[in-house]
Amino acid sequence: MTEKQKTIQSPVSITGTGLHSGKSVTITFLPAPENHGYKFQRVDLEDQPVIKADVDHVADTSRGTSLKCNNVSVETTEHTLAALAGLGIDNVLIQLDGSEIPILDGSAGTFVSLLQKAGIVEQKVKREYFVLNQNVTFTLPEKQVEITAIPAGDFKVSVMIDYNSRVLGSQHALLSSMDNFADEIAPCRTFVFLHELEFLLKNNLIKGGDLNNAIVFVEELISQKELDRLARLFKKPSVEVRKEGILNNLELHFPNEPARHKLLDVVGDLALLGMSLKAHVYATRPGHQANVQFAKKLKKLMKEEMRTPNIPQVDINATPLHDINSIQRILPHRPPFLFIDKILEMGADYVIGLKNVTIHENFFIGHFPGDPVMPGVIQIEAMAQTGGILALSTVPDPENYATLFMKIEQVKFRHKVVPGDTIIFHLNLISPIRRGIAHMRGIACVGNKIVMEAEMMAQILKKDKL
Repeated sequence: MTEKQKTIQSPVSITGTGLHSGKSVTITFLPAPENHGYKFQRVDLEDQPVIKADVDHVADTSRGTSLKCNNVSVETTEHTLAALAGLGIDNVLIQLDGSEIPILDGSAGTFVSLLQKAGIVEQKVKREYFVLNQNVTFTLPEKQVEITAIPAGDFKVSVMIDYNSRVLGSQHALLSSMDNFADEIAPCRTFVFLHELEFLLKNNLIKGGDLNNAIVFVEELISQKELDRLARLFKKPSVEVRKEGILNNLELHFPNEPARHKLLDVVGDLALLGMSLKAHVYATRPGHQANVQFAKKLKKLMKEEMRTPNIPQVDINATPLHDINSIQRILPHRPPFLFIDKILEMGADYVIGLKNVTIHENFFIGHFPGDPVMPGVIQIEAMAQTGGILALSTVPDPENYATLFMKIEQVKFRHKVVPGDTIIFHLNLISPIRRGIAHMRGIACVGNKIVMEAEMMAQILKKDKL
């Protein structure tokens, strides 16, 4: 079943404090049209500039994933994007009256609840997926980081973390279905070691931090005097270290909550691809820097594949729809100018034909006889004859009709074709055939390689009108 894009039904807002800036910020989610994607809008600035949530706009990953475009920034985007992606929402405008998204409780849970309250509605346009068809790996050896994506029918994420700490060692988390994101991943909060917290506090880097939006791990023994100081600093009556090695500021939602939060970050950072992903992602010791670099690698591959048409799979050994005898009853061409051996498949708007290239072809006598190569013009003619079968299938007496070229465009020859090759021609109608005009787009393949592509237009005419 084709999945449709989704947006929210009504605007929703929430106000909170930015973790690093300490400033109060109101964030508002608004419905957006099809193919809009995720976009942030700084309503506090002149002209209210918009920044697309795109991995190419990532400016900093040291304390979260921050975007910047035309000198306009949006900071700490990962939890918001994770909430949207986790709920399967495709199109939303996110307005901010400040530069940093509020930290709230340090998870995506509050954003998920807010978006669910807004209501999620289906739109008319189908959702596009980047379907991974090869393994992709990114590593940072110096940090023992490795992220690999392998082909899969859905989006899945597996995460392993290991901090070589007695209080936070090896943990694993798995998201086997995005249907489980809201309950199993979204509520999981960020975490920090106490020595990191001390550094951030001393350097005034977490002005909006408190003991309600992070799990704090304590590796070393800490005096009561220091605990009392932390209590005063975070305006708590008292704090203590539990036997699990965490401060008593909150209860863990899951024993492996840190690993689940790292998985949340992976989901949020990969949302910057701009397209839903079908792959299983395995991440070892991930972080925002690695997530973003991995996303950039995926996006590069995605762009390359979008420039290259997909090659439909076909069984060349199956009984053909039309053999050479049947083809000659439809097409007016005859050897040595008949270049199609079989029609393998045909539908209302597509056709697939086959040509076996042998050394006995007449054109090889004079075309590079010492290094025979099938001429490009012959490839185009063979593609046109394949398309002619589709065009002539629309008339009741095809033997009385022929197709004549009107236009050939966008022709590209990617690889040479030589004797022994079998070319498969895949053609699709660009628009329905009207008034005898057929407009098609085609690719020619040898194995898994596209050797030629073209766009062509032809007119169907009665032979007595030629």
